[in-house]
Formats: sequence, structure tokens, C-alpha cells
Amino acid sequence: MMRHPQVWMGLLLWSVFSQAQAAWTVNMAPGATEISHAVFDLHMTIFWICVVIGVIVFGAMFWSMIVHRRSTGQIAARFHESTTVEILWTVVPLLILVAMAVPATATLIKMYDASEPDVDIQVTGYQWKWHYKYLGQDVEFFSNLATPAEQIHNKSAKGEHYLLEVDQPLVLPIGAKVRFLVTSADVIHSWWVPAFAVKRDAIPGFVNEAWTRVDKPGLYRGQCAELCGKDHGFMPIVVDVKTQADYDTWLGERKAEALKLKELTSKEWTLEELVARGDKVYHTTCVACHQAEGQGLPPMFPALKGSKIATGPKEGHLNLVFHGKPGTAMAAFGKQLSEVDLAAVITYERNAWGNNKGDMVTPKDVLALKQAESK
Repeated sequence: MMRHPQVWMGLLLWSVFSQAQAAWTVNMAPGATEISHAVFDLHMTIFWICVVIGVIVFGAMFWSMIVHRRSTGQIAARFHESTTVEILWTVVPLLILVAMAVPATATLIKMYDASEPDVDIQVTGYQWKWHYKYLGQDVEFFSNLATPAEQIHNKSAKGEHYLLEVDQPLVLPIGAKVRFLVTSADVIHSWWVPAFAVKRDAIPGFVNEAWTRVDKPGLYRGQCAELCGKDHGFMPIVVDVKTQADYDTWLGERKAEALKLKELTSKEWTLEELVARGDKVYHTTCVACHQAEGQGLPPMFPALKGSKIATGPKEGHLNLVFHGKPGTAMAAFGKQLSEVDLAAVITYERNAWGNNKGDMVTPKDVLALKQAESK
């Protein structure tokens, strides 16, 4: 008869599910930067100090229990108020704490020294994406989750980097000191890349500094480490570290794209062109809340299909998307999207899912609204 069914059930479940576990280790990773290596070394130093303390304390405890057990006829000594013992258990822990504090302080000083950077990047958290702005370079873009919706809804197999893929990664040059200026446009987020030993809270109205210098090119992944809303798990970070030559090439291409995007604002767009571009923008930016067929997730995220907004006056539709709706989950996209992408996604919403308004909002309309707002 099985006397402890809970134990046997636990062993059975472990044997079944242990085969599906991801690869794991019992220690933290050394990382890919000077600071991450310093943090790892500090971690190992403190670990071995704790090991030595544990061996001494538990060794003395077990030795005392075995050698001085009552069965051998030992009689407990009677003493109290030992000045020597009191001095020892005060001085020894103090020396141990000092031995820990010296390397810890040195590491913290390095971590917070963001002076004299080679590259400055403003990192802004949005629900639920990251915005990167290369200060002084006229280059900025949003980085959105790129994991296919089919994987998220279990309609296809999960990829190797499930929920850790983005459409546009942050790009850094190898060997350069990069300073991050981290803030938020809505709620509290946290920008975290474990391989860099960088984790900074993004708080509305505040700017927190961090820095890194990566010595090895490659892709490094992280994610938002602060519970920031319903799609918190869909807010990954991907950093692509390139050689200086490849970084310069990429930066030049981004500057050319930014210039081209400005030129597109003055272009005469057709309805078909805006709808086609808006389809891509919608399925990158809006689909998580309003769903692929515009059915929404009422009551928090209302449907766009047949809605009064998407089928009403286009001026009201533009104002809502541009300014958002205070007190609701509807964010303001006036600063998040370009004039072209704003016009395209609004035009798409007005002509998709049977709305078929047949009208369009042009980039010039969005630009006119922006200019009116700035006066």
C-alpha cells in the first residue's frame, strides 16, 4: 500500500515534465561586457565567502553535536558574559562585511559612471514597445514585437526566440561607450538586457542613466522587467552589436530613410497606397488591442469594425488617434508614428472590415494638425 501518495505523485510529475524543461544552469551568466564580467566576479567572490562561512559554521555545529553528544557522557559547560566571545562575534562579521563592501563599491562606481560616452541613445518605454532615439544623429524608430500572432495563439509551433523577436533592433557599435537615457511616455517600464548587466527603470517624467561597452558583435536579447500592463510579456529588447564599419553603414542608411520619409509627407498618395501601407502599420501597432479583424476586446478595447469613429467624420478619427483618449487604454500616437504612418493606418481603418468609407486621411492632413498643435 502506498503510504505517501503525494510524494509518489510529485516524482511522477517531475519525471514527465522534466523532459520538457528548457536548458538551465545554477549560476548567473558572465555576460558580454566589462561591467557584466565585474558583476559576475563580484557575485562569485561573495558566493565563495558565503561558502567558507557556511563550512565553518555548520562544520563547528556538526562537530559539536557529534563529539559532545550526551551519549558519550559529556556535561554541558556553564558560562556566560564572555567578553572575548562578544568581541569576536562583533569584529569578525564587521571584517567580513568590509571585505564584501570594497569590491561591491568599486563595481557600483563603475556601473554608474556614464561620463564621456561615444554614443547617446534615448530609450523611451511605451505600452508596449520601445522607442530609440540616437541623439545628434536625426535617427529614431520604434522597436515592436515581431513574434507571429500564430505562435502566440498556439496555431503554429513556437520559434527559438519566442516573444524575444523585434522588427527593428537597437544597433550599437562594438567597443564604443554607449550611454542610455531611459524614460517612459506612459507607465513604469524597465529596460533590461542581462548580457550587459544593464537594468534601468523607465519612469514618466524622469530620466535614468545607464551605459555599456560591448566587446563582441552579435545579437543580445532582453525584455521589460516591470509589470506594465496586459501586454507586458510582449515587450522584448533586441540589441544588434555591429563592427564600426557595419554600424556606420547602418547609420547612413537610417539617415537616408529618415530623409526619404520626410519627402513622402509631401507626396500625392492614392487611397490604395495608403491602405496597403496602413495594413502593415495596423498589424504592427494596433492589432494587439483591436485584433486582426477589427473586432477589439470589449469593453477595454472597442471594436473598430463598424464603429462610429471609423465610419464617422475623418477629422474626429484623426484627432482620436493623434491625441488618444484620457482615462482609457487608448494611447496618443501623434508622437509615436510619422505623418505617413498615421495617415495610412487611419485610412486603413476607415476602409477595412467592411467599413468602406472610400475617403482617406493624407500625410498633409496630419502635418497640418501637428503644425496647428505647435502654435
